[in-house]
Amino acid sequence: MADSVAGIVLAAGAGTRLRPLTVERPKALCPVLGEALVDRALRSLSQARVGEGRAVNLHHGAVALRAHLEQHHPAVHQSPEAELLGTGGALGALHEWIDHRPVVVVNVDAVHDIDLGPWLDSWDGERIRFIGAGPATGLDRSLRLCATVMPWEAIADLRAEPSSVFELVWRAWHETERTEIVDAGASAFFDCGTPAAYLAANLWCSAGEDVVGAGATVEGALSEAVVWDGAEVHRSERLVRAIRTTAGRTILVR
Repeated sequence: MADSVAGIVLAAGAGTRLRPLTVERPKALCPVLGEALVDRALRSLSQARVGEGRAVNLHHGAVALRAHLEQHHPAVHQSPEAELLGTGGALGALHEWIDHRPVVVVNVDAVHDIDLGPWLDSWDGERIRFIGAGPATGLDRSLRLCATVMPWEAIADLRAEPSSVFELVWRAWHETERTEIVDAGASAFFDCGTPAAYLAANLWCSAGEDVVGAGATVEGALSEAVVWDGAEVHRSERLVRAIRTTAGRTILVR
């Protein structure tokens, strides 16, 4: 089943809550343990045997994200949005590329350790399957969403205009019992929407060790810190629960 599914990474958002990190680079390119969030998302789809049928939508930070994708993922389809289309519009804009295939959709800021492959292979092909990182009571805040698998029928009427897939599709399908929520049993889940969650995701991936990016220079002391690639930490500095960006910004997480 997985090799016939179109894999989509939603990466067009502005990352407002993640500022000031996203002043420097789009959220999709913020690194977790040295790997850009968009790379992690695409890798999760590749590991699920989605193959070359992968796409990323772009809006905020599109120039930088496009350059990154062209360099590191030239086979990935890019879906630029002149205006932010939301989840529904993003899928509508990809109709021609999707070409009647079912889709698996992931958010670029979700960090977890779930193997999506078995959950695609066991999907019945008819209902919308929400793959969660733990038990959930419904389509509410209790659902820590790692991926959503949808048949073509669910997205066939979406258009390339600003809209919410929750409002246009998920709600109605859930009310008519055409959805299922599965607990994939992740050991942890992070929505990297805030500096605190972003720092926590890095420290989880590093097993609690400080994370220092390639080419960074650290002469000072670190404690539960993330230092981006090429950044500097001077000898007189001590970063505690902090993020140091390439441009020299320091974000304290308290």
